[in-house]
Amino acid sequence: MKALILSGGKGTRLRPLTYTGAKQLVPVANKPILWYGIEAIVAAGIKSIGIIISPETGTEVREITGSGERFGAEITYILQESPAGLAHAVKVARPFLGNDPFLMYLGDNLIEKDLTPFLSNFQAKNLDALILLRSVSNPRAFGVAEVDKNGKVLQLVEKPQVPPSNLALIGIYFFSSAIQKAIDSIKPSPRGELEITDAIAALIYQSKSVEAKKLDGWWLDTGKKDDLLEANRIILDTHLEEKIEGEVDSESQVIGRVKIGKGTKLVNCTIRGPVVIGNNCYIENCFIGPYTSIADKVTLEGGDFEHSVVLEGAKLIGIEQRIVDSVIGRRAQLTVASRLPKALRFMIGDDSQIELGGG
Repeated sequence: MKALILSGGKGTRLRPLTYTGAKQLVPVANKPILWYGIEAIVAAGIKSIGIIISPETGTEVREITGSGERFGAEITYILQESPAGLAHAVKVARPFLGNDPFLMYLGDNLIEKDLTPFLSNFQAKNLDALILLRSVSNPRAFGVAEVDKNGKVLQLVEKPQVPPSNLALIGIYFFSSAIQKAIDSIKPSPRGELEITDAIAALIYQSKSVEAKKLDGWWLDTGKKDDLLEANRIILDTHLEEKIEGEVDSESQVIGRVKIGKGTKLVNCTIRGPVVIGNNCYIENCFIGPYTSIADKVTLEGGDFEHSVVLEGAKLIGIEQRIVDSVIGRRAQLTVASRLPKALRFMIGDDSQIELGGG
């Protein structure tokens, strides 16, 4: 059994963060989203993993994630020259996959449940495909499945105007080698991509064994800012282990579950967990409230932060207004100008979002 993780795509919904990096490497609780998927796959007993990468971000994914040794796995990187669909990614990975069954996992997914029971079900029933579904309130935004009472998949529809159910495909699939012939039988969709839903539909048409399981527990597609913050909140709530390795002065208070990395210094701060702070940060005269993740090499002076994610190397100094529900990008700087006239001065990249509080 092998696994195929998709870590290409342009991450347009998380711009500007993803102009300079892969969306799957954006951290949740100071760990790349991609790594949670790898860990879940290895925990299910799958050690041979292929990762689909793009020309734009593939080098960064490879450098940060490595050979797989840290996860107890062997990782093979597979270049997909253009984002031509999920089924196209499987086609590109054919030399790696061979005739082996495999788990396909979209790299920006986070799920609560262990994958092992689904893998066992797929293998015990000798299925050609097992797809994981989740009830959603907006099925028109997803691929949607119609399933009978026994879990047999009757049809799949991509982003339907009239959904046959509210069961969305969440981006985790188990396939036998039969999916390869099914992919060969389909044509590009109107948007020019080889759709995995069309390939699964081909399996159904060929009377192959295609079943679905409904996922309980939380599932998060971290493609948008609010989804990223919610993922950060849930992971901090459920996975954070208290550990203080940095320096906390006598004027500071650390309350609740808090993790502080090596080389970090706190001066006259209140930290109310769950909060994770990375390595080599300097934080002075700040309140850091619940559900905040601060990456490595961040400088914060004189601020109030809550339910936010601050990425590596950011610097926020002298901001008197409370910052909440925010994602601050790598090496971003937010400071108070000392010169007159008193005014707001910005250099803001494409697709940035800024909300200024009223006077």
